[in-house]
Formats: sequence, structure tokens, C-alpha cells
Amino acid sequence: MRSVGVEEELLLVDTDTGEPLAVAGAVLAAADRAAGGADEENGKEAGHTFEAELKEEQVEFATKPVTEMGELRDEIVRWRAEAARHAAVAGAAVAAVATSPLAVRPSMSPGRRYAWVARQFGMTAQEQLTCGCHVHVSVDSDEEGVGVLDRIRPWLPVLTAISANSPFWQGEDTLYGSYRSRVWNRLPSAGPVDVFGSADRYHAEVRAMVDSGVLRDRGMLWFDARLSASYPTVEIRVADVCLDASTPVLLAALVRGLVETAARAWQAGEPPARVSTGLLRLASWQAGRSGLDGPLLHPHTLRETSPEEALEALYGHVADALADSGDEELVRAGIARLLEHGNGARVQRDLLRSQGDLASVVRHCARRTIADAHGDLPGR
Repeated sequence: MRSVGVEEELLLVDTDTGEPLAVAGAVLAAADRAAGGADEENGKEAGHTFEAELKEEQVEFATKPVTEMGELRDEIVRWRAEAARHAAVAGAAVAAVATSPLAVRPSMSPGRRYAWVARQFGMTAQEQLTCGCHVHVSVDSDEEGVGVLDRIRPWLPVLTAISANSPFWQGEDTLYGSYRSRVWNRLPSAGPVDVFGSADRYHAEVRAMVDSGVLRDRGMLWFDARLSASYPTVEIRVADVCLDASTPVLLAALVRGLVETAARAWQAGEPPARVSTGLLRLASWQAGRSGLDGPLLHPHTLRETSPEEALEALYGHVADALADSGDEELVRAGIARLLEHGNGARVQRDLLRSQGDLASVVRHCARRTIADAHGDLPGR
């Protein structure tokens, strides 16, 4: 069974006002101290998984690669709780929201690479306080990985819709479900890409883009999906960080299903759908605009359809792979729950209506971020 790992970026916020706090350095220092103490106590390396991100108002963690979704859920719950514990040392809380609902002028993280980003991308970099969720799925080779990338393209906007969790920007309702996706796509290499056809062509494109001088290194290839530069995986990057810990587990199961389905098609010599990148950009925009509360473009026809029909098409596409991995019940239940109760974007808007102010929305989201998800997986 293919292994799966998840990276999550969390917003650091004031526990009272809900405003973002530039305390990532203090949070990472607290994590370092805690890991050092664990090392001494256990007599072995303990470590932690937290890293800095582009802005000092956020922190990132990565789960270990696992094959069971219950174990992935436990990893996400664990590291969210650890992030909250270390943030508390710095007088902050963590919130799994993909943009700050409250107005903020974010601070660039220190370091030579981030300074280069600030100079190169100007205001686009300055405004880029967004929190995503990246899913890694193992592949056997770069050739298989590119075969997968070529075949999952039409399905990725549905994942954006599922994860949409960024309706507010600088204190205003954007009318988008995932405004993060729109802010992120201002970067020059972000978004959907053409069919590559082979690993050689993929790597040639990567080299050409880096050699252009617009990008500093291959880590700035911010495609919707790419071969990981560090692991033998494909990395799907279209999702907002999700409010509830159960939703990235659902995403991971669906992404593994997409990867396995695409790999089987590649192995069988089935060609990828020749959908233009222009149409995929429209589908991506529509998914960011609607989330699960408006029309999407159907992955097969690229015509307007309901969220229910788009999700049903996705489930049908990966059904065999889900059955083989034992994830079909989890995915069915997760889709039903989202359609009934809504994703993070709907929850945030409902909270604003009930609570009356965005600070209360952030405080509620911070509490919900570290709520245990044990009851959300069938069979537990």
C-alpha cells in the first residue's frame, strides 16, 4: 500500500484578540527546548517536526509517512496539539485557518532565501500569509510519478473545494471559499500545468524554469502537483489547511486513491485526458470561488455542476483504489459529513453570523484546531 504524509501550515494568533502574531521564532525555540529535554530523558534522539515558513505568523509541521488513515489522524492530532503547546509558551494559539480573518501586515521570516523571495516578488510576497495542506503519496519512480501528475490534473480543483477554509481577507468577506488559492496563484510558477508525458520532459521543464532566473531553485516550482524534491513522492498542493483534523485525513485518502488510480492507468498505457491548462485554471478558480457552496466544473466535462455531483464523480473515479486500501467507508462518511455540515469556509461564515465578530471566529477556530478527531473515523 502506498504511504501517505501530510504537511500543515498553522496560523499563530493572539489568544484574546485573534490577531496574527509574529512569534514563529519563539515557537520553534520552545519546540527545540522540549525536544532537547526529551532527548536527555529518553537517552535517544526525539526531535520535532516543526519548521519556519515564509511568514513569522505561521508554523509548519509534517507527519511521518504512514499507510493507515487512523495512524495519519493520530499524527495530525498529535502535532497540532504540540504546536499549540509550544505556541502557548510564546503567548499565542494556533488556528487551522488558511488566511487570517483579521487585518494583518505580515512579517517575513529571517533568512537569505526568504530575503530573496521578498526582493523578487515584492508585494506578492509581502501579502503572502496563507496556510496550506500538502499531501505526499509514495511512487516507485519519477516515470510513474509524472504518469500520475499527467492523469490527476482534472481532479485537483475538487480537492480545493473540499478543503476551502479561507473566506476572509483583511477583515472582509471575499465571497470566495478559498481565497488562499487566489492569493497563492499570484506566484509565477503556481497553478495547473501541462501534460509532461515523461520524467525527462518534466525535469527539462523544471531546469528551464530555474535557469530563467525568475525562480531561485526548484523548491519554488509551486505547481498544483509536483514531484517532491526531497522524497520519493508526488506532492499535491492545492488544499487549504483544514479546520477539523478529520478533513486532511479525508483528503489524504482521496489523494492516495487518485495516485493509485492514475498509476494503474499509466501502467496500462491509458493516455491522460487532454484537458487544456486554460480550462483547468477556470476549474481551479471556480473551486476557490465556490468551495462546497456553489457550482463547480465537472472533472469529466469541464461544465458547471453541483458540488454533490463533482464529489460523486471523484468518488466513482477512485472507488476501486479505495476498496483495495480499505478507505471507502471513511471517504463515504467524510464526504457525507462535509456536504451536510460544510467545510471550513462555511463554518467560519456561520460563526461570524452567530458570534458577531471576526475575533470570536478566530478564537473558536483555534479551539477547534486542537479538538480530538477520534470520533470522526469509522470503526474507532
